[in-house]
Amino acid sequence: MLNRLLEFSIRQRVFVLLATLVLIGVGVWSALRLPIDAVPDITNVQVQVNTSVPALSPEEVEKLVTFPIEMEMSGISGMTELRSLSKFGLSQVTLIFEDGTDIYRARQLVSERLQNALESLPPGLAPKLAPIRTGLGENYYYVVDYVPGATNKPASRADQLMELKQIHDYLIKPRLRTTPGVAEVNASGGYEKQIVISPDPRKLTSVGLSFSEVADAIGGNVENAGGGIVQIGGEQINLRATGRVQTMEEIANLPLKFAAGAAAIRVRDVAEVGIGSAMRTGASTYNGDEAVVGAALMLAGENSRIVTVRVAEKLAEIQEKLPPGIKITTVYDRTVLVDRTIGTVERSLFEGAILVVVILLLLLGNWRAALIVSLAIPLSLLFAITGMVQGHDSGNLMSLGAIDFGLIVDGAVVMVENILRHLGVRQHHLGRRLTAEERAREVLTASKEVASPMFFGVVIITVVYVPILALTGIEGKMFRPMALTVMFALVGALVLALTLMPALCSWLLTGDILEEDPLLIRWVKRLYAPILVFSLRFRWLVVACAVGLFALSAFVFSRLGAEFVPQLDEGSLTIQFIRTTSISLDASVAMQERSEKVLLEKFPEVTYTFSRIGTAEVATDPMGPNAADTYIMLKPPGEWRQVDGKPITKAALAE
Repeated sequence: MLNRLLEFSIRQRVFVLLATLVLIGVGVWSALRLPIDAVPDITNVQVQVNTSVPALSPEEVEKLVTFPIEMEMSGISGMTELRSLSKFGLSQVTLIFEDGTDIYRARQLVSERLQNALESLPPGLAPKLAPIRTGLGENYYYVVDYVPGATNKPASRADQLMELKQIHDYLIKPRLRTTPGVAEVNASGGYEKQIVISPDPRKLTSVGLSFSEVADAIGGNVENAGGGIVQIGGEQINLRATGRVQTMEEIANLPLKFAAGAAAIRVRDVAEVGIGSAMRTGASTYNGDEAVVGAALMLAGENSRIVTVRVAEKLAEIQEKLPPGIKITTVYDRTVLVDRTIGTVERSLFEGAILVVVILLLLLGNWRAALIVSLAIPLSLLFAITGMVQGHDSGNLMSLGAIDFGLIVDGAVVMVENILRHLGVRQHHLGRRLTAEERAREVLTASKEVASPMFFGVVIITVVYVPILALTGIEGKMFRPMALTVMFALVGALVLALTLMPALCSWLLTGDILEEDPLLIRWVKRLYAPILVFSLRFRWLVVACAVGLFALSAFVFSRLGAEFVPQLDEGSLTIQFIRTTSISLDASVAMQERSEKVLLEKFPEVTYTFSRIGTAEVATDPMGPNAADTYIMLKPPGEWRQVDGKPITKAALAE
């Protein structure tokens, strides 16, 4: 089979070159569509059910909301784990499904069960499915605030935050949601503007009204009602009762009760009507001041770098449509980390490729042969990228960084080196340059000599990665893409070594070819020959040294440290402030503001800070008001302070 493939490759060289051009085209097309991220996404297939539960204690939330939903969700097809969280104001049920489960099918199953659970829940509750996102979905944060010196901002900061919240919810969020690849837009901080009616218990008692009667009376007076259709002559008139109030004054004037007096008792007589805000479960700060922070949540399976760029472009477009004095400030952009990580991988791959080419040139002694072998590097990489796209794997530090060019060119080196040797010997024997037919015949003979051992050598290396494919769970999501990428590259290199390398050699290896080894190989052989003679004479000593070296290596290996994944440095710090569990949200915000101002005042390395306190609108990370995730953005290390003549290290700065 291998011999027939080699004969075909040399006989149909034009077809082989055309197939290579097709590989290049498909590979470039795939490279432009390869999802790029810093690390593999290890999030499992999960569906979250979030229920906002106002005014109930955690125990009541567990009994009345979480437990009924859990009971209804048990036994769903494909579910492997069910867990829940009950806290003041929130019930969260998380369902984990088997790897490979279609997330949309899983959500459909959960939605069907959720309809049955509604009958068991307290009235007025509306469970919602969390957005289709993963643990790496929060890839863009921004702050909405007034520009310094804005003349249209309210006087107090609370009123400013209320206006900013409305601007975000009604101007920014709907437009940003239309960005392709964005699953949801989350928000933290600000105040939700509401009309608040505060009854006075003493006044209610004096007129014989209860809170529920006031609520029912107001609720019945804020709705429109249809009255049907009346036909008069040849015309048709639609009737309706307009009862929806439009202003606070109209609410204050709503009648509640008709007593013995001539005038009715109205809402203003027993309650105060004014502007207020809903109960808050979270807040945010920016540079030591409370702020409105938004986050774009990426749809699961999307290309994070492309989606992040789209979000940035959409926010720039939205900025032009905002009222004067309002500014959107980007505080976190995932593309910075992704570009830095991929830049490191690209630089390492480029340097590795150049090093391999230089070594090939020195060892083969023929620049044409070295370039032919070097073609296996980019072509195998394009083959691997095509396989990654078809397998829906992302390019990241683990997958692309695992590619070893030494393994990739192994088969091509064996093939081309033997062809080069045969051509040199044959040319020396004839005393002249070979004709095209003689060169093709010699290339075929040389290729057949090494095809079988080269084939099985590459296959054995490839088989080494097969056990990794059996990994499941987090380990599988982390390492299977790496193994598949290397296997794709090796398969591509093997195909190229058996087809393209012989075809190019028969075409390009013209002119005079030296019969003897290159200078470097001759020099290495002179060093190697005495060592080989010594090793054969003192076999037991060599074997004993090898066994001792293995034992020493095993001893050292047992004391080496271990890391599950490479450490990535975004050039920033994330710290978490944990305060007493009984602290209120306002007090936690006040402490957070003071803490951030201390960081900005005492550490010149800090450019800006922002934080998320408690739980945001979409409970992707439900925390209590006592916890705050604080992001500290740093200047480039070259601008940090000097300690003993050297810049301070990041570890020392964190300490």
